[in-house]
Amino acid sequence: MYKLLKQPFFGRFMVHWANPLSPEQQAEWNSLRISSRSGASLQVLYAQAQTPEPRAVIVLGHPMGKEAKGYFLKTPYPAQLRAAGYHVLVFDFNGFGESGMGSFSFFEDVVAATRAAGELFPDLPVGYHGVSLGGMWATIAFADPLHPIDFAIVESAAVSLPEFWKHFPVARQALAVMRVLMPGYARKIHMVERIREARGLKQLLLIYTEADEWIPASAGAQFRERSPVPAELWTVPDAKHAQIHRSAHQAAYYDRIFRFFEAGVLACRPGLG
Repeated sequence: MYKLLKQPFFGRFMVHWANPLSPEQQAEWNSLRISSRSGASLQVLYAQAQTPEPRAVIVLGHPMGKEAKGYFLKTPYPAQLRAAGYHVLVFDFNGFGESGMGSFSFFEDVVAATRAAGELFPDLPVGYHGVSLGGMWATIAFADPLHPIDFAIVESAAVSLPEFWKHFPVARQALAVMRVLMPGYARKIHMVERIREARGLKQLLLIYTEADEWIPASAGAQFRERSPVPAELWTVPDAKHAQIHRSAHQAAYYDRIFRFFEAGVLACRPGLG
C-alpha cells in the first residue's frame, strides 16, 4: 500500500540501486540490516575510523534521489571523516536504495539509524548530518526521547512538507488530501514547529544556500529561531540545492562541518580538548 501511496512523491526515485564504490572500497564497509518503526527493514553500511582513538560516530542521512546513500559514498566526505577519527554510518531511508518499504514516518528511520550507531559504538558521541530529506525528517527525530544524537547538522531542509512540495503539482494535491484525512499526523510532522521539542542535542548547525531553487535560506533562520538548543546558521551565496559539496564553496563547506564536529565532540568529551 505504501508503495502506491508514495508514487506521487517518490516514485521516480525508488529504483534499483547500484553501489558506486569499487570492490576494494566496498571491502572497507560493513553491512547491516536494522528495523525501523516506520515498518521497514533498513540497509546500513558502516566503516570504522582510521585513527587509533576514534572521536565519535557520524550518521549521514541522504537527500531525496536515486543515489540514496550513494549521495555520500560518491564523495570523499566519508573517507575524510574516517581519516579525522570518526566512524561513519550511512543508511537508505525506507523505500530508497536497498531499504524495504515503510510508512511516511521517515523520522523513525533517523531514530533507528542513529540508535544503531550508538549500539555499534556505545562509548562514543553520536553526530548526525542530514541533507534535504535527511535534514527535514531529522528535525522531528530530535523530539523523540529514544534518539541518541549529541550534535547535528541540518542542511537544505524545508520547514514543512507543503513548503517543499509546492513546486510539484501532483504531489502537492496528494499531500493536501492526506492533510485533510490525517490532520493529527500532519501536525506531528510539521518540521518547523516540532523543532521546538528537540531534546538531547548539545548543538545544531543549519547549512543553506541563498541560491537554492527549492528551499529558501530563510528556512534556516526559522529553524534557528525555534530551536531550544544552541543553533548556528551558515550560508553560502550561490550553490544549488543539496550541491554545496560540489560548488566553489566546497573547501569552506567541509571546513565548517569538521569544525562543528570537533566542537561537538569536545562538548561531549571535554577531556579531549
